[in-house]
Amino acid sequence: QVQLVESGGGLVQPGGSLTLSCAASTSIAHINSMGWFRLAPGKQRELVATITRSGTTGYADSVKDRFSISRDNAENTVALQMNSLKPEDSAIYYCNSVRGGLPLGSWGRGTQVYVSS
Repeated sequence: QVQLVESGGGLVQPGGSLTLSCAASTSIAHINSMGWFRLAPGKQRELVATITRSGTTGYADSVKDRFSISRDNAENTVALQMNSLKPEDSAIYYCNSVRGGLPLGSWGRGTQVYVSS
């Protein structure tokens, strides 16, 4: 099974930007849809962005026009560019394969994002 390692989180001021990266232990080229989820204290895990093998992307309304997902099947990585960050974006971010809006694989440790002044 593919193991996923997320990185790139940190503390950023409101309005700032971060780029998260997800590195897979094996090829992701055969995985139709990869996505980024986030988990904030007291909230359910939320799927924020997806990308198919062909590059079709989808976003939750809460991040649309601010976040951008990309994947590199040759490097087995998935990235999430986050702009215009808000305090409510603070969460642990995870990547995973996705089907029907649900995660398919095992979870990595995630990467923590704090948005605060």
